[in-house]
Amino acid sequence: MKKALITGIAAAIIATAAGAGAVIGTTGAAASNGASLTPCVQTAVLRQGSKGGEVKEVQRRLKEWGYYNGAIDGVYGKGTVEAVKKFQRKNGLTPDGIAGKSTYAALGMNDSYNVLNGNSSNNSSYTNSDLYLLAKCIYAEARGESYTGQVAVGAVILNRVASSAFPNTIAGVIYQKGAFTAVSDGQINLEPNKTAMNAASDALNGWDPTYGCLYYYNPAVATSSWIFGRKTVTTIGKHVFAI
Repeated sequence: MKKALITGIAAAIIATAAGAGAVIGTTGAAASNGASLTPCVQTAVLRQGSKGGEVKEVQRRLKEWGYYNGAIDGVYGKGTVEAVKKFQRKNGLTPDGIAGKSTYAALGMNDSYNVLNGNSSNNSSYTNSDLYLLAKCIYAEARGESYTGQVAVGAVILNRVASSAFPNTIAGVIYQKGAFTAVSDGQINLEPNKTAMNAASDALNGWDPTYGCLYYYNPAVATSSWIFGRKTVTTIGKHVFAI
């Protein structure tokens, strides 16, 4: 079962597993406010005048991160162009207001770009069960954090999967002895909500707010002196993310 299935999970699985009717979007993230997703535009480059579901997803992310104040209407107008320019400047990209490959990558929408170019990443083997387990860990570990903070926890898990220093499966990483407090205290068994499901989907589809981190901790409650010696990359909410 390939990664493409993650963005098209059966309603019955979501209803049973998440208990919240989570909507996993065809662009790699769920529509905000439970709105239905519209079909993607048929180009991987978005510019003024573009319309469709991909534009909505760009708008949603930019609005969530404070770059965009307009309506999430799927219309790539002047407001969206200016928001994209602001985002591009902040991320060291050419501020042309056009969402191409580099901007898609910075937005965490690599899969959207690949699919629209006919290059879907079919060599990935994440399953619906992986998505659900990742969401459970995100919910258990970071349900009090911001949405970005929840995606970040998911990204750390996936970065560990990709690292030779850790198990090479999501389940292996999550259930590695002593790795996560939520496993030790049983919170891993809580049902994830819609937000956690969406965060897991975004992480699986390439959004990494941690820039490759392998560790995170809450300095207010961490007891291991070892973790404080890791190099800090960023702080999101109460969590410090490190390598």
